[in-house]
Amino acid sequence: MSSNQDIVRKFYQDGKEENRYQASRSVGMEFHYVKKFMGEYIKPDSDIIELGCGAGYYGMHFADQCANYIGVDMSPDNIERFRSHIEKAGVKNVTALKGDAMDLSDIKKGSFDVVMCLGPMYHLQHRERLKVFKECYRVAKKGGIISFAYINRLGVYAGACVLESKYPNAEANKLVFEQNTGDIDPGLFIFTSPEEMESDAKKAGYQIIKNHGLDFMFESSAIDAMSEEQFKHYMEISDRMSESASCVGLSNHALLICKK
Repeated sequence: MSSNQDIVRKFYQDGKEENRYQASRSVGMEFHYVKKFMGEYIKPDSDIIELGCGAGYYGMHFADQCANYIGVDMSPDNIERFRSHIEKAGVKNVTALKGDAMDLSDIKKGSFDVVMCLGPMYHLQHRERLKVFKECYRVAKKGGIISFAYINRLGVYAGACVLESKYPNAEANKLVFEQNTGDIDPGLFIFTSPEEMESDAKKAGYQIIKNHGLDFMFESSAIDAMSEEQFKHYMEISDRMSESASCVGLSNHALLICKK
């Protein structure tokens, strides 16, 4: 288990993740792009495992596009909610399991065509992330697709400096650059960088396919205030930013897609 497991579990209790994708237009960008980019690799015969599945948003979305889908989360509350969605929808190819992304020893080696690690890296220290890289590699089939969502240190902090007048400040600088966390609930969210994620993935044996920016914190208040017409045109810009290697460093959440 992670060193901060207690505060992570407490944070996600009471349905914290249940409807986050609907919180605002800007928050929904992360979910939009994960579905877009991962949807390219999911086939009708794909066996998929998602680590950090939350209340099952992606599992329910991809259920009718794959053969089998297993969601794993360390939060009992999330798993209970995911199982409720599965039962209500009557889907037979989706399973929700309580588990730890750092220890998938109950999962057989080479079991999955697609491995999606969409939450754990948000909360893990570097040494803990290395264990997740290793476990994801082990459970993926040869040639399988593995993706890792993460919080980008510079993007999230630069965005906060644009949006909130209290930033930057000495305390936040120290926490972000020395401890890789923020001043709100320190130790809950752990930051990294595109360069570090790619380096660790290569050392773990992965082939890098693409590093995508999913959302950009500096844009959030602006796009939430746009008219529907403006937002439609803005998405043409956003699509290009999400594909651009030069922009990923300013993303809030990012998605590293790899191949075994």
